Amino acid sequence: MTSRVPALIVHGGAGADPQEGREELREGIRQAVQAGWDALEAGGSSLDAVEAAVRVLEDHPRFNAGRGSVLTSAGTVEMDASIMEGNELRNGAVGSVTAIRHPISLARRILESGRHSLFVGAGAVERARAFGIPPCDPAELITERQQKRLRAVQAGTVGAVAMDRRGVIAAATSTGGMAGKLPGRVGDSALIGCGTYAESNLGGVSCTGDGEAIIRVVLARRALETLKSVDDPGQACRVAVDVLVEEGRGQGGLILVDWRGRTGWAHSTPLLPVGFMSPSHAAPIVPF
Repeated sequence: MTSRVPALIVHGGAGADPQEGREELREGIRQAVQAGWDALEAGGSSLDAVEAAVRVLEDHPRFNAGRGSVLTSAGTVEMDASIMEGNELRNGAVGSVTAIRHPISLARRILESGRHSLFVGAGAVERARAFGIPPCDPAELITERQQKRLRAVQAGTVGAVAMDRRGVIAAATSTGGMAGKLPGRVGDSALIGCGTYAESNLGGVSCTGDGEAIIRVVLARRALETLKSVDDPGQACRVAVDVLVEEGRGQGGLILVDWRGRTGWAHSTPLLPVGFMSPSHAAPIVPF
């Protein structure tokens, strides 16, 4: 396979409040981009890179994923995540999981197991046990911030897309879901083609925003279909957001890496924390 120029882009959710703690969000995105880029620089795969980046944001209490996830109407945490690589279209996903610190890593283990794509609830937690992924106390995932502000504006779903030197593209998405959601509700982040999609001869996408709207228009896959026509990642993202708003009847955003390693993003919300990295940059670029 011809060597390619690697690329990485990370997002921290379309629900971020532009007036609150922007520097904290920037630093979290910087750390996530750096972790993903370090994986690529060490010779890791695009899957390694997107998993590493998303794990950082799952550990950060300001982002709605892992620790810091928004709470359901019952005051509990239920998380969704998915990951996909674009050469063989392998994927793994989890929905409504509890007691798992890094849902994205569980999703990757499901991808690697090869037999099934999506596990939910108790079945997903059982798969974690089978894979040797240690459970955590569910209380560890609930921050004081979320207890006090059950319906507060929160930086939303997190995600990452990367292309490695072999030209393999991977995408990953992780979320605590919608604040105040009913227990058992699963959004787009667990659904391949909706919140996450990767195809190495086209590109990879991670979405964020109103899950039901994203599902209605199958946004991640729709963005790559648009990319075929416009051949510009930024324009493809802008068109996809228009589709989300007009046809999906919701708000949100997405990030994209195309098969050439070009990055793009767009959003209809006031802020989408984004960071990216390529060999032409000395440090992560965090343009918000």
